[in-house]
Amino acid sequence: MVAAETTENPDPRPPDPPAEPTPAQAARLLLRAARSGTLASAADGQPFASLVTPASAPDLSVLLLLSDLSAHTRHLRAEPRCALLVVGTAEGANPQTAPRVTVTGLAEMVDDSELMARYLALHPYAVMYAGFADFHLWRIRPQGGLFVGGFARAARLRAADLRSDPAAVAAVQEAAGAILAHCNQDHPDALARIAGSPGPWRMVAVDVDGCDLALGERVVRVAWQAPVAGPEGVRAELVRLARGG
Repeated sequence: MVAAETTENPDPRPPDPPAEPTPAQAARLLLRAARSGTLASAADGQPFASLVTPASAPDLSVLLLLSDLSAHTRHLRAEPRCALLVVGTAEGANPQTAPRVTVTGLAEMVDDSELMARYLALHPYAVMYAGFADFHLWRIRPQGGLFVGGFARAARLRAADLRSDPAAVAAVQEAAGAILAHCNQDHPDALARIAGSPGPWRMVAVDVDGCDLALGERVVRVAWQAPVAGPEGVRAELVRLARGG
């Protein structure tokens, strides 16, 4: 009897490990996931730092919901040049091992219902004061920055490094409502698997770099392996993540 021929590799090579993100990619992921940060403003030449709660717009601009009564808001009205620092998780006890990114840019107040809805989706607790007369949405368009991945791992960033492809942004945003409705109505179990814990998770935002899932006031960021070019890329990433990829 002749043994059946097999085409299986008896000693398959393990898959290649995922490529380490470039400084620009790592900075983008940090900005997308940031829920708190330090805003640096200035008044009459005197620097000032304050805690803020940023969110990212679809194009990676930074969104802030600020009160007119805050010192930093008065500073930005007089001098829109500012900087924002966001920090990731340290590898150990030393905070200097945490990845972080500082972006510089110009702040402007915006009246945009879609951007406000995105901000509140990522900071749902802010709904209780977002309608107050003294609160307004601000946007910072990054013009450059610095990424530090840890000791001796610093890289300057250009505005282009912190800018999403406009065509991809438009394609995903055009389909965003349908994507959210489909996932929330038809695939709640998959969203829970992607979130990593049980419960009625909902997708509340999606963009070229990932999506945001919410359970009550808890919101988690889920990153794609790489930026997508449109809704088909979003679908492929969600299928991969739901399968444990």
